[in-house]
Order: sequence, then structure tokens, then C-alpha cells
Amino acid sequence: MILEARAVGPFFKNGFVVGCERTREAIVIDPGDEADQLIALVQQHRLTVTHILLTHAHFDHVSGVTEAKEAFKAPIYLHRDDLPLYQLAVQQGQLFGVAIAQPPDVDAFYGSDPVTFGDHAVRVHHTPGHCPGGVCLQLDDHLFVGDTLFAGGIGRTDLPGGNYDVLMRSITGVLFALGDDSIVHPGHGPDTTIGRERRTNPFALEYLASS
Repeated sequence: MILEARAVGPFFKNGFVVGCERTREAIVIDPGDEADQLIALVQQHRLTVTHILLTHAHFDHVSGVTEAKEAFKAPIYLHRDDLPLYQLAVQQGQLFGVAIAQPPDVDAFYGSDPVTFGDHAVRVHHTPGHCPGGVCLQLDDHLFVGDTLFAGGIGRTDLPGGNYDVLMRSITGVLFALGDDSIVHPGHGPDTTIGRERRTNPFALEYLASS
């Protein structure tokens, strides 16, 4: 499997290219301000992008969707519960003093079936709390979790649609059930593992102790 990540300032949001080595089909996850670098990676690896997958619809995770859509002509997938946030992407950016283009319409909402490309299948787990439509994209032992869980941290819940208790249930009830060896690729910051976060994440430890 081909797996590349890129992030640029000011938000250093991680965007991903994941490709099948045999078929050269690929997905792009959360294209943001680093979209031009993701496009270059696709060209470098001679890949064909079949899907643009979004973990959620906060503006820093969708600011490069327009550029990616124009480059790849691939369908955009989002959880239905985050459509209102997606439609307000421009206004979200304005609240943070950032101008972004309104991203193109969503082509499909995640369902119960995996999203397939090449020899791979992406299972989608609904993980609300950071926002209503947050998801974890599970590809073998790799978890692309958006802003639900970070190395030593959790997603903020003070934005519209955020809920701390819901977020912690998503982390401890959904993500932690996916196995300690699972590699976590957060929306910001370095990779981690489910096992490491189960053992050391202070927010999870406090929540579990009080539950």
C-alpha cells in the first residue's frame, strides 16, 4: 500500500494519499491547504484517484476539496450529519480570518458498505463528538480519525455541534474497540496507536476512571 501524508501552515492539517500498488487506484483523504502537494504525490506515484473521502467538514479539512475535485474528477464522500457544516465552509473560515472557496457539492454520503479502491476496502465508523458527522476511515490496521483523537489529546468540543461526552464515547467505545495495534493517523500532529492512547491519553484515562 502507498501511504503519503502532507501538512502545511497555518493549521498543519494532515491530508493523505493512499494508493493500491497493484492497480494504481487511490483515495485522497481530507484535502486542505496542502492539496497541491497531494496532487503532486498522485502524479509522482502515477495513481488514479477514485474517491475524495472526508473525515468531517471543518473548513481546514475541506479547503482543498475544490482543487482536488478539479484535478481528479472523483466523487466527494461525507457523512450526512456534517452536510450543514460543509455548506457553511466559507463562513467557518471567516470566523478564523481565513478566506476559502465554497467546496463543490458532495457526491455521496457514507453508508453501511465499504468504500473500495484497487485491492483495498475502507470501512467507515461514525465517531461524532468533535462534530456531528465525524468518521473514522479504517483501512486494514490504519485508522484515519480526523480530529476525533490525537497523540496525547482529543478533538475540541467547543465548536458548533461539539459534545464532550459524545466524543469520549466515540473514542473509548468505537476507536478503542478497533485494536491496540491499529495505527492512528490524526487530522493534526504525529501518528500514534490505539494501544498507546488507551494506556497514556490523559483525557481517555480520566473519562474511563470516572465512568
